[in-house]
Amino acid sequence: MRIGILGLGRIGAFHAETLAGLDAVDSLVVSDPYAAAATAAAERFGAQVADSPEAVLAAGVDGVVVAAATDAHPALILAAVKAGIPVFCEKPVARTMAEGLDVLDAVNGSGVEIQIGYNRRFDAGFVAARDAVRSDELGPLHTVRSTTLDPAPPPPAYVAASGGIFRDCAVHDFDIIRWVTGREVTEVYATGSNRGAAYIAEAGDADTTSAILTLDDGTLAVVSNSRHNARGYDVRMELHGFKDSVAVGLEDRLPLRSVEPGVTFPAGTPHDFFMDRFAAAYRAELAAFTEVVAGRRPSPCTVSDALEAGWIAEACTLSLSEHRPVTIEEVRRA
Repeated sequence: MRIGILGLGRIGAFHAETLAGLDAVDSLVVSDPYAAAATAAAERFGAQVADSPEAVLAAGVDGVVVAAATDAHPALILAAVKAGIPVFCEKPVARTMAEGLDVLDAVNGSGVEIQIGYNRRFDAGFVAARDAVRSDELGPLHTVRSTTLDPAPPPPAYVAASGGIFRDCAVHDFDIIRWVTGREVTEVYATGSNRGAAYIAEAGDADTTSAILTLDDGTLAVVSNSRHNARGYDVRMELHGFKDSVAVGLEDRLPLRSVEPGVTFPAGTPHDFFMDRFAAAYRAELAAFTEVVAGRRPSPCTVSDALEAGWIAEACTLSLSEHRPVTIEEVRRA
């Protein structure tokens, strides 16, 4: 099949490399506002360069990958849907929930599949954890812990436009908690602090946060995030049930150092970047998109799915600001 790519920054170029290596993909058509980025991708992957998103959509593509700046996501999704072309779009759907709801309203009933990029759904460990929950190996859950710790903060311009750590970073934890447990979040309480880069506080954001999520069956989920984790990129999940407990990310490249006498685990080189930690998941995610394009499966992460994680991020952002518990229904009505 022929796949278009809109946006060739860090993640777009990474997707181009991944797609070029998939057997199902015969050719790529790429476009970026910076012509040099498109030319570099064309030279590296043998892609055709188009001078605009419209030209990509008119180039006979079977599916399109949207990896452009967040502000462009709604218009690019809608343009592809209007052309009847399946879409893979990196999260978020839009910068604001209001815009995201407009996209949802516009694409509902279109018959065009849209997949939003939440790659943890394709990580082998998270898949195994979900299977353990769904098969009742763990029994009823009582506690979930989800962790995302970045090795270093993003640059000031990124932080200022990110919408905050809950919308930008913790939203991955929120999505995977819903997906693994099969439950919905009803209430959150979030707190945060700034112990590192001053520009994060100046942007009105926190660099380290914790949130307690209450799920609709009473399970408690504890989410920990930080922009500062000197040992590496740390993504983990624990699920504790009345029958058993399991962990995702408990492997030799875990960026933790044990101080227990005689313990050598973990012994590997710590993960230092999300593209390193989730390389296989990104490949599986885009391979799934080719199946969506071929009509062999529905979208594994819909616009509606992505917006549910977004509501949790909105609730946590409000909770942090006002130092109080916030229900999901409160932010939906706001």
